[in-house]
Amino acid sequence: MRQLDFRGKKFTKSELKRALPRGNFSISDALKKIEPILQRVAKARESDLLDICEEFDGVRPQSIRVSGEALDKARDNLDKEVRAALEESIRRVRKVHADQLPVSKVTEVSAGGTVTRKWIPVDRVGTYAPGGLATYPSSVIMNVVPAQIAGVSSVAVASPPQKKNGGLPDEIVLATCRLLDVDEVFAIGGAQAVAMFAYGVPELCESVDIVTGPGNIYVAAAKRALRGLIGIDSEAGPTEIMVLADSSADPVHVAADLISQAEHDELAAAILVTNSVELSNKVQEIVAERAAATKHAKRVQTSLSAAQSGIVLVDTLDDGFSVINAYAPEHLELLIENAEKLANKVRNAGAIFLGTYSPVSLGDYAAGSNHVLPTGGCACHSSALSVNTFLKNVSQIEYSKEALAEIAAQVVKLAEAENLPAHGEAITTRFE
Repeated sequence: MRQLDFRGKKFTKSELKRALPRGNFSISDALKKIEPILQRVAKARESDLLDICEEFDGVRPQSIRVSGEALDKARDNLDKEVRAALEESIRRVRKVHADQLPVSKVTEVSAGGTVTRKWIPVDRVGTYAPGGLATYPSSVIMNVVPAQIAGVSSVAVASPPQKKNGGLPDEIVLATCRLLDVDEVFAIGGAQAVAMFAYGVPELCESVDIVTGPGNIYVAAAKRALRGLIGIDSEAGPTEIMVLADSSADPVHVAADLISQAEHDELAAAILVTNSVELSNKVQEIVAERAAATKHAKRVQTSLSAAQSGIVLVDTLDDGFSVINAYAPEHLELLIENAEKLANKVRNAGAIFLGTYSPVSLGDYAAGSNHVLPTGGCACHSSALSVNTFLKNVSQIEYSKEALAEIAAQVVKLAEAENLPAHGEAITTRFE
């Protein structure tokens, strides 16, 4: 891992953003590449989608819609221990997300005048479960559970067709959909899946209101291109982990956590920020040893040696927190003394993991929190996927005649000030 020495230097936030490791991922290039796909899907029938699957995934499914029999078979074939782990993950995610439900509130503005803030779920959601270098039943859970808790009446899942599964999505993804009582599952991936959800396909798939879920750069590009036609959770790109560690941290734990996220993708980012040169040196040694021995060694080594990863040396932990808030990591681990107290210094992070026994991989599966998080610095303005992602807040206004009369003159004055007299007349006509 390359090392950046920030000791003895003072940076503004803008300077830190430029100096910190960051991958060179061009959404604009991806947008150009997917534009023909979006145009094809906009006018597509199912046969056209099958052609696209064969072209991009190297397999032609029997149908885009997965049958109920295939879902049942996948669930029934599931290893008992894996099923128990999935069900426990579902239970924990449901418990955490159930507490996210907002409460409607009535505000009495004046006697006889009320504004009620109501929370209404969207009608239909399309969720995406990646299926490239790995398959992600955990992403199915993280997307579907909060949508169900929000009260969404129609939830569909798309995941790429797999050669090894005869053109169906991976069996564990299908089994997880069945465990969650999702029966509308589609064997389609990439930008074409997002487009199918956005446009709808006659006699196959109704269009949706929101598309959620992580994916590769082409999925992120499709979300950007179609935003407005659909709502999206975020443009979730390659995963990121940032670890802030001091001399009290165990270098073996630090190295293992960096490797765990580098395992996702050669484009994954893994960054250690520390004020301890000794820890940095030990982590370098352990990372080199463990990365070479792990199952996905080539992928991990490429990620850790690339431009988006590295070790940042700082003078103090306060300098470390400045780095964190400038970078806005997707996953942040605080392996420092007094982590719980110092966590208040973090303003920008998708999710914060405190202490030795709260590694990021716990959050990936069974902490109960959501693992669909903002990447690429978007944590400075965006949040994790949650129940609120699937809810609209709507104001319901009700004024009596007396309450309107009390404010009528001021409304008319404001309408005249904006040179919109008809607005004022809509008030005065009620008292003529």
